[in-house]
Amino acid sequence: MTITQHEKQSLIDLANEARKRAYVPYSKYPVGSALRTKTGKIFTGVNIENAAYPQTMCAERVAIFKAVSEGEKEFEIISVVTDNGGSPCGGCRQVMAEFGLDTIVLLADKNGNLVKETTVKKLLPEAFTPEKLVNK
Repeated sequence: MTITQHEKQSLIDLANEARKRAYVPYSKYPVGSALRTKTGKIFTGVNIENAAYPQTMCAERVAIFKAVSEGEKEFEIISVVTDNGGSPCGGCRQVMAEFGLDTIVLLADKNGNLVKETTVKKLLPEAFTPEKLVNK
């Protein structure tokens, strides 16, 4: 399926809007994400920090977990918006890889400008995926 520039911008805008709801009292680095599944459903997420820092959850994983909890496991595209167009952390890359290396990843800044378009496969080469667990 071809994804138009308008659809990409719409996902970036949704992520940027979601970003306003981020809970970031420590880092002051709000992140928003918008995920579109192969069935066309959209799920947003924000980063949610915690005083016990390891318990913080990233926006990308929030969106993915919301989708999975609603029965969606096949993703088409995810947008991530930060102040400066930052890239997903390693943990988020691994979670994205679980659900498809071909998922398109849009990275955008707080002004809604697309900084980079890539795929999960390019973000996490030689990813550890479910196929690696098959007993032979």
